Amino acid sequence: MTDLIHPQCSMKSVLEVFPGAQRALFRHFHIGGCASCAFQPDETLEALCSRNGLNVAEVIQQIATSHEQDLALEIAPAELAALIRAGGVHLVDIRSREEFETTHIEPAVLLSQPVMQEILGHWPRTELMVVYDHRGRKSPDAAAYFTGQGFGNVRCLRGGIDAWSREVDGKIPRYRVELSA
Repeated sequence: MTDLIHPQCSMKSVLEVFPGAQRALFRHFHIGGCASCAFQPDETLEALCSRNGLNVAEVIQQIATSHEQDLALEIAPAELAALIRAGGVHLVDIRSREEFETTHIEPAVLLSQPVMQEILGHWPRTELMVVYDHRGRKSPDAAAYFTGQGFGNVRCLRGGIDAWSREVDGKIPRYRVELSA
């Protein structure tokens, strides 16, 4: 896994190969979470480590380890479908309200402030909770948050609702999110 990145990789390419790298860098080295420790997409991993007094090999190993942990949190769409049929899952959609209202996976709830309060105050911390987003890129952050709040069985839908549409339910429309300038 560590052979996929090297010291001369730009941070943009590191994040393309390891989408959770920014979270890993922040969690373990307090890098990339605020303006004072941010990095630029074209900055090399070596330059980032040099600027912060870190060992490049150690940082690469931490990124790879964190990536493997992210993969272990994933649940395949077909596996989730079976759990939903059996009634053994709390499903949380972390996309926007507009996306949720357009389409979602039943019986998902849209994460909002009131739902967050309900989850933190009343949901059993041992039961399975699966979070999903559009393509599976943001859900590991949500899973990490819930894990940090004491939920012991949190997973992410691999590939998000986009993969669900391709692999389980073709009636759910696939879409692209256009970012405004």
